[in-house]
Amino acid sequence: MSHHIKVHSRHQSTLFPEAIDDFVTEDNPIRVIDMFVGPLD
Repeated sequence: MSHHIKVHSRHQSTLFPEAIDDFVTEDNPIRVIDMFVGPLD
């Protein structure tokens, strides 16, 4: 007798967003730092 373990669908959505930027709200202070550091070489 063979027992098969049933798991969740492989097509389910992920737990975390695809980008970290999706975690940061528009009014978060890190946005100011990002605007300052972004143009620097």
